[in-house]
Amino acid sequence: MTLFIDPAVDPRPAPLAFNPFKALVAPRPIGWISTIDRDGVVNLAPYSFFNGVADDPPCVMFAATGAHVDGGAKDSLRNAQETGEFVANVVTWDLREQMNRTASRAARQVDEMALAGLTPIPSCKVRPPRVAQSPAALECRVLQIVRLPEGRQGANHMVIGQVVGIHLDATLIVDGRIDTRQLRQVARLGYMDYCVVDDVFAMSRPD
Repeated sequence: MTLFIDPAVDPRPAPLAFNPFKALVAPRPIGWISTIDRDGVVNLAPYSFFNGVADDPPCVMFAATGAHVDGGAKDSLRNAQETGEFVANVVTWDLREQMNRTASRAARQVDEMALAGLTPIPSCKVRPPRVAQSPAALECRVLQIVRLPEGRQGANHMVIGQVVGIHLDATLIVDGRIDTRQLRQVARLGYMDYCVVDDVFAMSRPD
């Protein structure tokens, strides 16, 4: 038997207890987005709706849903709108607890990087700092912010950025490639579930 779900009517009909959408669009890499506001306050937040959207030039996106606990747009979105810049830091297994700490609903003046015991390090081409403990980071300039249809949690915005700089721990490079097993990148599944990349396989294209 196949269950048909109309998200606009009921996203979790029986026997489902939770919305299955995020569990089906998975795993999703986590964009650990660092931004800075006009007053120099740093913000760091994880976004599981994050991915690459183009290769040449390299572009990524992250999507912010709902409002800030203090009202208005979430810090990452507001800062990206105001400054036109952000950094996408890579989350690894060793940084999973710190990443989770930065997901807390903190007041605007709180520096989540300091809250999680992380060290900011200057970027090369954008103002927002990157996370020193992260082995890789993408410096980005905002290309476009797209307002998506509003949902039950409020407004949805997709921030598209062009990657203008890449930081990479050189110890991850093996035979000219990034060793994914060594990186141990964390991704989001559905519900409160995550996964880590430990197993990798390759397939050549038929042509």
